Amino acid sequence: MQTETIPLKRSVTLPFLVMYGVGTMIGAGFYALLGKVAGEALMYAPIAFLCSGVLALFSSFSFAELSSRYPVSAGEAQYIRSGFNNKSLATVTGWLVILTGIVSAATLTVATIGFLQVNVAIPHTLGIILLVIAMATVAAWGIGQSVAVVTIITIIEVSALIYAASVADTSIGEIADNWQAFIPPADAKVWLGIFSGAFLAFYAFIGFEDMVNMAEEVKNVRSTLPKAIIISVVVTSIFYILVSIIAISAVTPAQLENSKAPIVELVKGQGWTATTGLWIVSLLTGLNGALVQIIMASRVAYGLANSEQAPRWLGKVHPATRTPVLATVFISAIILALALYFPLTTLAKLTSTIILLIFAGVNFSLWRIKKREQISQNFDQGEGPRYPRWVPFVGGSLCLLVLLFQTTILLST
Repeated sequence: MQTETIPLKRSVTLPFLVMYGVGTMIGAGFYALLGKVAGEALMYAPIAFLCSGVLALFSSFSFAELSSRYPVSAGEAQYIRSGFNNKSLATVTGWLVILTGIVSAATLTVATIGFLQVNVAIPHTLGIILLVIAMATVAAWGIGQSVAVVTIITIIEVSALIYAASVADTSIGEIADNWQAFIPPADAKVWLGIFSGAFLAFYAFIGFEDMVNMAEEVKNVRSTLPKAIIISVVVTSIFYILVSIIAISAVTPAQLENSKAPIVELVKGQGWTATTGLWIVSLLTGLNGALVQIIMASRVAYGLANSEQAPRWLGKVHPATRTPVLATVFISAIILALALYFPLTTLAKLTSTIILLIFAGVNFSLWRIKKREQISQNFDQGEGPRYPRWVPFVGGSLCLLVLLFQTTILLST
C-alpha cells in the first residue's frame, strides 16, 4: 500500500528536457522519411518540412500552455477533461495516447531488428525479445538514467546528421547561388506534392507531445516544461529544414526516394567507416524512439491510474527506482506481443490518424477553456505562457484540415 503514495522523482531540468524532446522527434522518423518526402515534394522538400513545422508549432503552443495549467502525467487526458468536462472522453483520450506509444514502440522495435539483420545474423524472435527486455529495464531503472540514455543517443543522432550534411557533395556557396530553385511556383500540381510531402514530414515531428507526460518528474515544471516544448519544436524545425536543403542539393530527389537509408546517401563518398557509422546511428535512432515511447506510455498509464481512470496497480511507484515499474512492465509486454505476432503497417497508419485527432482535441480544449474564461472574466494568470484564443483554434483547425486532406487523397487513389 505504501508504494501507491510514493511520488515520482523530480530530477529533470530544462537542458535535459529539451534534449529529450528533440530526441523524440529527431530519430528514426526523419532518417527514414527524408527520402519519401523528397519523392513527393521533389526540390521543395524543405518547404514541406517548413509547412509541417508550422503545423507542429501551433499545436506545441497549446501543449505548452496546458502543461503549465495542468502539470500532471497523462496530460492529454487531463486537457480534454478540463476543456470538454467529459471524464469518459478524457479516459478514451488517455488510452489512445497509450495506444499510439505502444504501436509506435512496436513498429520501431521491428524496424530496428530488421535493420540489425542486414549485418548481424540474429533470429527475428530472439532479437525482439532481447530488445524489448533491454528497453523495459532502462525505462524502469529510473527517469534520470532513462533521460540520460535518451540524451546521449540524441547527441549522437544530431551529430551524425550534422556530419552527413557537412560532408555532402555540395557547399553553402552553391546553395546560396541556387536559392531560387527552392522557391515553389504558383502551380497546383507542385503544391499538391508539397502538401503530400508535408503530411509525411509531419510524422517526423511527432514526439513533442510526449514531454507533457513527464510533468511530475520535471523541476520547476510550470516554467520549465512550456519552454522545453517550444524550444524543442523550433530547434527540430530549423534542423530539418537545413538538413533537407543540403540533402536535396547534394543528391537527386529520385536517389533519396529510392534509398532505404537516405541519410547514408550523403556519406557514400566517404568510405566504409562513414557508411557503417551511419548504419549504427540508424540502429540507435530506432532504440531511442522505442525507449521514449515506453517511458511516455507508462507515465500516461500511471497518470490515468492516479485519476481513477485505469487499474490502481498501474499507479504504483517502486520505492527504490521511484518509477512506475508495473506500468512499464505492462506496456512492454503489449509491445512485445505486437512486435512478435501482429502486422503493424495498418495499425501504424491508424495511430498516425489518432495522433492528429488527439492534437485537434487538445487544441480545441484550450480554446474552450479560454472561451469560458472570457465569458466569466475570470482569467488564469498563473505561471507559464498564455496565448491568444485564436492560437489553439488555428492549431485545431490545421489538424482537421490535414486529416481531411489525407482522407481525400486516400479516397481518390
